[in-house]
Amino acid sequence: MSEFKLHILGCGSATPSLRHLPSCQVVEYRGQLLMVDCGEGAQLSMRRMGLKFSRLTHIFISHLHGDHCLGLPGLLSTLALHQTGGTVTVHTFAEGARLFSELVDFFCRERSYELKFDIIDPTRRQTVLDLPGLTVESFPLQHRVPAVGFLFREKPKPLHLRGDMIKFHKVPVSQLKAIKEGADFINEEGKTIPNDMLTTPADPSASYAYCSDTVFTPSLAEITRGVDLLYHEATYADDCADKARARGHSTASEAARTAATAHAGRLVIGHYSKAYNNEEQHLAEARAIFPDTIAANEGMTIPIGK
Repeated sequence: MSEFKLHILGCGSATPSLRHLPSCQVVEYRGQLLMVDCGEGAQLSMRRMGLKFSRLTHIFISHLHGDHCLGLPGLLSTLALHQTGGTVTVHTFAEGARLFSELVDFFCRERSYELKFDIIDPTRRQTVLDLPGLTVESFPLQHRVPAVGFLFREKPKPLHLRGDMIKFHKVPVSQLKAIKEGADFINEEGKTIPNDMLTTPADPSASYAYCSDTVFTPSLAEITRGVDLLYHEATYADDCADKARARGHSTASEAARTAATAHAGRLVIGHYSKAYNNEEQHLAEARAIFPDTIAANEGMTIPIGK
């Protein structure tokens, strides 16, 4: 079972529909749950997918349109009712921190967990979270209001020890951590044992990029270059390309062009307009450019990396 995966909780756009919920995803990494956007229905989707509230530690808000953040007050209130402990950090813009802080303080003054707000600058790239093994970076998007995407990237993993060689060269336990990080070993006779004799290559680090509401922006391909999994909004198909540009959105084929130029491993499209009865047109147009495309759907879990 992958320790790095993506859960789709909502993949519709602004207007409610009977087919899709507003935007919400959860990135699961080594048991921690990191939520990306929090549209209405987020907490119910967590229950349906068996995602525990107690493991939710960070919430990232891409922009302050209601379909991406109006589920947040209810979710934070529910966490208080469940007597969730620890700390929950909401990463948002200064205006969002002010608004949500007032709402949550009004509706649930007594909280069993510590609520923090981390302020994102939507005008520049920045590291917004640094965990053991994982970093999260925000980057600007072009929408009708300030908006950002998020890049989740595993840090380089340690080398694998060769048990037979470790035993043969009588490497003490105190030296193993340094060797896994690339150090050579000097034995009692003063002889240097090269690291590549003691280890095998590390597992590849995986990465995931979330491109929320945005017009097609060629520079996103450089920011997301080489990611294992790319989510890119695809509100419209090509028949509504003019509407997409006017409303600050992208088409499925534009999302695929970004994935192809970025040499991404796989593409996930979502944020569908209610004007469509299914995603067949979106998927066909995207796959014509980037064959390894997945159409997001609620309840879907996608491994990140190999």
